Amino acid sequence: MWGYTLSSEEHAPSDLVRHAVRAEDAGFDFLSISDHFHPWIDEQGHSPFVWSVLGAVANATTEVRVGTGVTCPILRTPPAIVAHAAATAALLFEGRFFLGVGAGEALNEHVMGQYWPPVEIRHEMLVESLQVMRELWKGETVDFHGTYFTVENARLYDVPDDPISVVVSAFGPKAAEVAAKDGDGLWMTGPREDVLKAFADAKGMGPRIGQLTVCWAPSQREGLDTVLRVWPNTGLPGQLAQDLPTPSHFEQAVTLVREEDIATKVPCGPDPEPIIDKLREYEAAGLDHVHIHQVGPDQDGFIRFWEREVRPKL
Repeated sequence: MWGYTLSSEEHAPSDLVRHAVRAEDAGFDFLSISDHFHPWIDEQGHSPFVWSVLGAVANATTEVRVGTGVTCPILRTPPAIVAHAAATAALLFEGRFFLGVGAGEALNEHVMGQYWPPVEIRHEMLVESLQVMRELWKGETVDFHGTYFTVENARLYDVPDDPISVVVSAFGPKAAEVAAKDGDGLWMTGPREDVLKAFADAKGMGPRIGQLTVCWAPSQREGLDTVLRVWPNTGLPGQLAQDLPTPSHFEQAVTLVREEDIATKVPCGPDPEPIIDKLREYEAAGLDHVHIHQVGPDQDGFIRFWEREVRPKL
């Protein structure tokens, strides 16, 4: 299944709603929307509150499935609040909503001044947060006293009849085991054999979702320039994206990103074949849902390109 990324870091809330409608009309199977407090770098320029945007998207669309990609329910937004927000979103979408969750990045989650724990602790917190949310989604009064979270006398009065699907983000094998044991699917950026194997070995079920970043443009040069200006963070290696705390830190780090780092990773320009090759690569690796992130302001141009030149060849 093919999806479209609503990039909250790059677009104002009203534009995100318009893009969602256009993507549904273009036949995308699902939409993902990022849940960020900050953009990665100031050039991106936006970061609206995801739950407000989701309410508007629910009202403006009719069929396409929509999910967060991804929400961190452990620090900035504790699990009882995420459970409340997700239950309301699920009702507004009338069965079309899914919740993507992950262990978060310091960029977004440290803003309340809390200690930023190591990833192993964050995974433990994520598992416990899922326990809290699933108890609350039963619509009964919940008292929960865990290692990391306490909930007292809490009840959600508006909950969907059907369970909310929770897809867990994984950047490594340990997180993939969490996704398999405690989630309803696996969320990744690109395909990683070790992560997919860990998910399968732990008997993970549900969708395996990946994201492909592209930049359609009239020329490859223009596409590369757009990615280097707007989304150079895609070229950062390793753990940096999880641990750098502010957009200014990312702006310092991306000065190390070279043009060739982008050119080998992000299909740019007007040729559909590099995008199609990447999508087939993702599919061959075992990802059965891929959402496409078009970098830059020309979302309408990309969607027309998708309709006319990419989708018919898939």
